[in-house]
Amino acid sequence: MSLSQTLLVALRSLRLNPMRSFLTMLGIVIGVASVVTVLAIGSGAQGQVADQIRAVGANVLMINPGTAKKDGVRLKAGTRLTLTEGDVDAILAQVPQVRAAAGSLSGSAQIVRENRNWNTTVNGTTNGHFLVRDWPLAAGRTFNGTEQTTAAKVAILGSVVAKELFGRDNPVGTEVRIMSVPFEVVGVLDAKGPDQDDVVFVPLETAKLRFLGSASGVNRDAVAYIVAKAVSDEAMGRARTEIEELLRQRHRITEGQEDDFKVSDPAAAMDAQRGATRTIALLLTSVAGVSLLVGGISIMNIMTVTVTERTREIGIRRAVGARGADIRLQFLAEALVLCLLGGLAGVVVGAGVSLTVARSAGWATIIDAQAILLSVGFSALVGLFFGYYPAHRASRLDPVDALKME
Repeated sequence: MSLSQTLLVALRSLRLNPMRSFLTMLGIVIGVASVVTVLAIGSGAQGQVADQIRAVGANVLMINPGTAKKDGVRLKAGTRLTLTEGDVDAILAQVPQVRAAAGSLSGSAQIVRENRNWNTTVNGTTNGHFLVRDWPLAAGRTFNGTEQTTAAKVAILGSVVAKELFGRDNPVGTEVRIMSVPFEVVGVLDAKGPDQDDVVFVPLETAKLRFLGSASGVNRDAVAYIVAKAVSDEAMGRARTEIEELLRQRHRITEGQEDDFKVSDPAAAMDAQRGATRTIALLLTSVAGVSLLVGGISIMNIMTVTVTERTREIGIRRAVGARGADIRLQFLAEALVLCLLGGLAGVVVGAGVSLTVARSAGWATIIDAQAILLSVGFSALVGLFFGYYPAHRASRLDPVDALKME
């Protein structure tokens, strides 16, 4: 009997007891559905973190002001406002491990174009910001030297703002109003990633003079934060150390005193988050795999009972010429079909649960072919492993003794 005939016979045998077959494969369904769901949620989370890392840029260090204390209570980050444009210039001049750096201010403002308006973040910065963030232009240009030093009324739009105000039209060369001040659009940024494109950039001096003021309100050179780009991935640690030493020196921080700034590596923090997500996903997948093993044990139990119930049938088959290998293949095929059907049903259930989670909780989920193949393949292995013992037991039955069974 060919393999296809054996599988058809196995399917017919399973259809004779549909409820028992369904209950037998239920463990496999639950196990595979759990694995598919966990892998989809884990892949979605890792993909989201990877997008965030790409959006931040490569080899980027973020320098934020420290936290102030009031009545013994530490306030939120960035309340000391100790960073200045002079710090940016010093980093560029004295830290050879840094390729580019830029200070920035940011605030919310309404952007108006004819009868359309959009509320977004306005970021005052220099061209170094785009270099640090690896942020190319989709159209137009960046600020020129004169525009940066003379507080010119020019703006570069993020892709979301450009789409909301101009649709498919090209904004370059047109005018928008930021807090009632007319600005010429000189460029449009390429799409960077989630939560990154809803922004408008203006020259740093323009932001200070026109609507944001300086970061501290006292020191006109103060900036809200600084971004710096190391020359390479290997130089990140050294660049960070040299920046910290330089700023401590510039801010006259003596040994034992707390820094009034904080240098962080956002990509490293996100990468750590991705590693943690991967570990949790692996742990949950292992737990879900236990359901597959339990399902396999259930299949072995039911198949053993089936062999006992069909002993006379086995005897008749052996009497008409079937070999032990044929009997073993028949019962092994039944166990395999049970697990494959359970695996496919589990994939459908797992995909449904993943989509439900994505819509109800707003989580990113990715159901990839690798996860599906892995789940179904593992369920097939479970069927072969746990189905072998009852199949082997059936193949070892003596035809005479089997025919005597009622």
